[in-house]
Amino acid sequence: MNRKSIYLAGGCFWGTQKFFDQFDGVLETEVGYANGPTASPSYQQVCASSGHAETVRIDYDADKISLSQLLDWYFLTIDPTSYHRQGGDKGIQYRTGIYYVDAEDLPELKARYEAEQAKYTAKLEVELQPLENFCPAEEYHQKYLDKNPGGYCHIPQKLLHLGL
Repeated sequence: MNRKSIYLAGGCFWGTQKFFDQFDGVLETEVGYANGPTASPSYQQVCASSGHAETVRIDYDADKISLSQLLDWYFLTIDPTSYHRQGGDKGIQYRTGIYYVDAEDLPELKARYEAEQAKYTAKLEVELQPLENFCPAEEYHQKYLDKNPGGYCHIPQKLLHLGL
């Protein structure tokens, strides 16, 4: 197995986690708070504009699923030109971002980012940065939409059940 990780902020982390959990090759996901000024914020601090992004850690088997494929799916679930907003959620914690831990991934990430930018006349508002910090969210946020199937999600339901 070739285990790798990427951290994706796609607005509310509940739907982003549920979306990526459906794919073969995704080994594990965890929601949390990333790239803010402190190491261990609470949900209340994040909601009070602490500067952290709601983010999903995606551990995947690179022999089964490529980073490029993960990014293709990621861009299906967001409006990449929206600034600090996805669906009905707005605020700095709902910004979009691709946060990497392996510098060897950067050329592929930049190429995929530039390919996405070419589709738009507006500037992409998706951060592409190294991961500065990641703090797992409280347990009640983990797999939230599995625990609360009627919970709000900006990602269309049909995308949450692709069956791939």
